[in-house]
This record gives sequence, structure tokens and C-alpha cells, in this order.
Amino acid sequence: MAIVTQQRARTGRGAELALLGLALVLVVGAYAQVSLAVTGELPANLATRAGGLAALALLAHMLVRWRAPYADPVLLPIVVALNGIGLTMIYRIDLASTARGGDGGDADRQLMWTLVGVAAAVAVLWFLRDHRLLRRYTYTAMVVGLVLLVLPLVPGLGVSINGARIWISLLGMSFQPAELGKIVLAVFFAGYLVTNRDTLALAGPKVLGLQLPRARDLGPIMLAWGVSLAVLVLERDLGTSLLFFGLFVAMLYVATERLSWVLIGLALFAGGAVVAGALFPHVGARFDVWLHALEPEIYNRSPGGSGQVVQGLFGMASGGLTGTGWGYGYPQLVPYANSDFIVASLGEELGLTGMLAILLLYLVLAQRGMRAAIGVRDGFGKLLASGLAFVLAFQVFVVVGGVTRLIPLTGLTTPFLALGGSSLVSNWIIVALLLRISDAARRPAPPEPEPAPEDAGPAAPLEVGDGGRRGPDPTDGQETEVVRL
Repeated sequence: MAIVTQQRARTGRGAELALLGLALVLVVGAYAQVSLAVTGELPANLATRAGGLAALALLAHMLVRWRAPYADPVLLPIVVALNGIGLTMIYRIDLASTARGGDGGDADRQLMWTLVGVAAAVAVLWFLRDHRLLRRYTYTAMVVGLVLLVLPLVPGLGVSINGARIWISLLGMSFQPAELGKIVLAVFFAGYLVTNRDTLALAGPKVLGLQLPRARDLGPIMLAWGVSLAVLVLERDLGTSLLFFGLFVAMLYVATERLSWVLIGLALFAGGAVVAGALFPHVGARFDVWLHALEPEIYNRSPGGSGQVVQGLFGMASGGLTGTGWGYGYPQLVPYANSDFIVASLGEELGLTGMLAILLLYLVLAQRGMRAAIGVRDGFGKLLASGLAFVLAFQVFVVVGGVTRLIPLTGLTTPFLALGGSSLVSNWIIVALLLRISDAARRPAPPEPEPAPEDAGPAAPLEVGDGGRRGPDPTDGQETEVVRL
């Protein structure tokens, strides 16, 4: 007689702790190496910085161990490593700025925003015990998301920086509300599409082997296209416009599994961008920099010239395959080297090898997010996790593509690396949501009750008035949903 023994599912928390230790060693070593290369001595606050970052990582680990014990063990260490690498490069730019008489306080401010971001992630994991609760607020999320998108247009609240009106100023601090808007809009898209995906996936006309949607089903994508073009024109923000529309099209494809939606979305945005480039100078300037960066009249144009792009390209070229080494390059020569062009700064000092390693970390991060989307059992969770993973991956593609002139510059920030509090906090919240969804995906199903023995005697009589049942139906009030993967 075969004996079946049930083994306890592994949570992966031990592996997570080990990977966190490896990430911290990498970050602290890079921080010390930068100071040794630039100043010739270890930083005076090395122990404080290392201890603070380790405490934040340990706090997040302990909360995940308690509140989401089956969450993916790779997500948190990757984010800590990326955040730490970004802090190190910002500190390196600070040292160069201090040598030229600048204040050099960006690293301290970024560390403060890291603390806020970790606190926000902890709050999400603490209060949100089930990601499916977010589906109740589908249309509330839509309203909040649209309000966040238009806040920079409010007189007296919105401010223009470098020609783009995507910031608001509160209590002396600037914040980019679209960074939080991408999260709540992902919640809205997931809730809307999981309800209406059957309608959007209905068969339509077939042209050249491609199944096209019906004309009356084009309303949602046309609305999203219109809002994205409004953001592009009114706020002069190509990045947010592209991210918003790309997020909707990607989640629409995941919900319906129809390639025609992707092709329609690409055609709509490409056509809208070309028209906007011809009608609005600030959009056309981005295309000029992309296509004619090395021409003297474009390089020397001010504002809107290609000097920043060209200097970033030369910096990465000087780094070569292995880079100049931490602290031995000149990334400070590129404007906004610690924010918009931090990829070029890292490419110069870490080389192609180091940049490929960083991109590999992003690839694993996105893959783990998609893995959580595949593993979770409810349709809303699948769409939300895939949308959030797409946001992270798409931002990296757009930023790296803009810096390397694969596509026009858009103004988006590199997740976890670039200087910026609003981006850092919102991306930590995204990671917390992915941890929550991956916990639901990896959590083992409860064991089935053992069958009653055959000699247990007659069943208990039904009580009068119970409608033919022996108790409350456990499925009453619960939604039963067939998930198509």
C-alpha cells in the first residue's frame, strides 16, 4: 500500500534574505569604491548609510515574511539592488558637484525618498490583505487617475520644468502626480477589462488573416488615445502620454489575446505623434533631436538642442566594454546626469557589461511580475500584475531607447535608479502590489477535507425550513469567474 505524505510548501524567505545580503554587499561596496576613487578615503558616513539601507531592507523582509509569506523571493532583492545602485551613482554625481561648488545634497534627498517609498510599500502590504479588494474601486480609480493627470494644468498648482508641465508644487516640494496616476489607472484598466473583455474579444471582420474588432468596440481605445494626445499637447509630456496609452493597449491585448488591438494602438499613436510633431514645435523638436542629433544647427539650438543626447552617447562610448570604473569617469559633463541621463552615467563608469547586468535585473523583475500574473487564479489579478510589470519594463525600454537614440527622448525616469521622489515612491508601491499578487499566486491551495468513512452511519437529518440544505452555502455572495489564460 502506497503512503502519500504531504510536504509543506516552501516560502522562499530564506533565499530572499540571502539575496538581500548579496544586494547590500554590492551596494555598500560600490558606495565605498566611489568615495575611494574620488576623495581617496572612505566616506565618513559609510556605517550610517550602510546600516540605514540594511535596516530598511530587513524591515521590508520581515513584513513580507509576516504579511505575504509566499511572495516571490526575488522581487525585493532586485529592487533593493537597483535602488542602491541608483543611490551610489547619485552620490558620485554629488561628489563632482561639490568639487565645482555645488550643494551636493541629492543623494541625501534620494535616501529620504527611499525611506518614504519603503514606508509606502510597507503600508500597502499591511493594509491590503487581498488584491481583489481593489476591484471594488474600479471607477473610483478612473476618476482619481484622470484627476492626477490634469492636476498640473490647474493654475497656481502646476509648474513647468524644462518646458513640460507635469509637476505640481505643494509645501515647497515638487511632485509628479502622473507617477501615482499610472498605478490607479492600471487598477481601473484591470477592473474594466476583466468585466468587458468578452465584448471586446467578439469576432469582427477578418482582413488579410487578421481578426479585427467591430467598429462599435473601438470606443475604449479611442478614448484612451484621445486622453493620451491631450496629455501630449497640453502638458508637453511625450513620456506620460506614451506610457498611459501603451499600458492600456498592453492590458487590452492580455485581456482579449487579439493582436489586432496592438496593431491598431500602434497605428493610432504613431499617426497622432506625427500630426502633433507637425503642429506643435515642442513635439517636433524631440523628433529633430532624434533624427538629426549630430547636425550643428540641431546640436547648438537652445533650448531644445541635441547636446545632452550627444554628450551622453560620447560618455557611454568612452566607457567601452568594461567601463572607466566607479568614480573614474566624467558623467557630470552630461546635463541631468543623475536623473534623465543616469543610464548614460552608469554606462560610462560600468561599461556595456555593467549596463547589461542592470538590464538583466530589470528583465528578471518584469519576468517575475508576469509569472505572478500567470500563477494567480483570478482574472483581475492577472490583468493588474501584467499591467504593473509592463509599466516597469516599458519605462526602462523608453528611457534606454531615448538615451541611445533608438527612439525619441520622452522624459520618463528609470525606475529605482533615477533621482526623483515621485517616481521612486510610486515604483515601490508597484513592487508591493506585485508582492501581494505573487503571494496569492504561490500560496498553496487549502487541503481538501477527508471523505467520511462508509460506516459513519446515516447522515444528520435536515432541519425544517432550511430549504433542503445542511447549512449556509459557502459560495453564497461570492463571484465565480472562469479565467482564460
